[in-house]
Amino acid sequence: MEEENGLKTYCVTGATGYIGSWLVKSLLQRGCKVHATLRNPENVSHFINSWEGGDRLSLFKADLREDGSFDEAVQGCDGVYHVAASMEFGSPATENLDGYVKNEIIDPAIKGTLNILTSCLKTDTVKRVVFTSSVSTLTAKDSSGRWKSKVDESCQTPVKHVLEAKANGWVYVLAKLLTEDAAFQFAKDKGIDLVSVITATVGGSFLTPTVPASIQVILSPVTGDRRMLSILEAVNSRMGSIALVHIVDICNAHIFLMEHPEAGGRYLCCTNSCTMPELVEHLSHEYARADTQRFDEKQHDPDSVPAEISSKKLRDLGFSYNYSIPEIIQHTVGICKANGFLPVM
Repeated sequence: MEEENGLKTYCVTGATGYIGSWLVKSLLQRGCKVHATLRNPENVSHFINSWEGGDRLSLFKADLREDGSFDEAVQGCDGVYHVAASMEFGSPATENLDGYVKNEIIDPAIKGTLNILTSCLKTDTVKRVVFTSSVSTLTAKDSSGRWKSKVDESCQTPVKHVLEAKANGWVYVLAKLLTEDAAFQFAKDKGIDLVSVITATVGGSFLTPTVPASIQVILSPVTGDRRMLSILEAVNSRMGSIALVHIVDICNAHIFLMEHPEAGGRYLCCTNSCTMPELVEHLSHEYARADTQRFDEKQHDPDSVPAEISSKKLRDLGFSYNYSIPEIIQHTVGICKANGFLPVM
């Protein structure tokens, strides 16, 4: 819905997260009005100068756990970007692990998403909701453990496999899988136009005061962070390679899918993918260290390993990427050197 002054208004949940904060910036740069939701608006001072929104930016306090919390934020909006999500990767230390994950992470994630969709039903202005999903919900292996010939939106990881394997990052994977499924079912039942963006591992610059988890994962062969490196290894084991996308491109994809009239369903957003040794080579080129973790190429039948993690569906709709893998790594290393996360050599 166009307002009389020609500006469109969008709500962005999770506005202080990695993707959310950059998406707010991108929308404002395009001249849109933005309703940015935060659990604590008092902690937003770090972002204000970067967003440069002026009177086109409105802040709303909202909590995924509270019914109706997003009612005010979505009022008058043309669309909603639901980016907010828990970045819980690990396994909480508790005897009743499965029960803890369900009650403390999974249920709130699903409830929060349905709260937002319910708020959208209370206004007649919201035409589409774009949900931020993750490549962690996909797998390059079939039920027998063999490599598939191609990885695309259809290659969802079975929930049963996530629960049985409990590989590194399984809590995050489970939350994304179940929340996305619940969102699509609710949208189908209630007649909501919902589109999902399956994001590859995101790199590039960032606006957050701390280094985003995805960047810590990408840089783990350099930093030696064993927890993040184990997540990177788990991704490589599940996918056969590491899928990457630049923060600018992933935000552009969100906006493209919100605006494209023919968009529908799930879209994998991945610039390209590289093997672990290739990723380390890129990192070493930008940030040479003698103690950088090395990985040997495993002996796979080249015909059985996916040649790419396919973003064909998104490209066929007309979307194009601006940044290559070397540029993603270059920008990631550069910003982390600039903010002290990586010491200047």
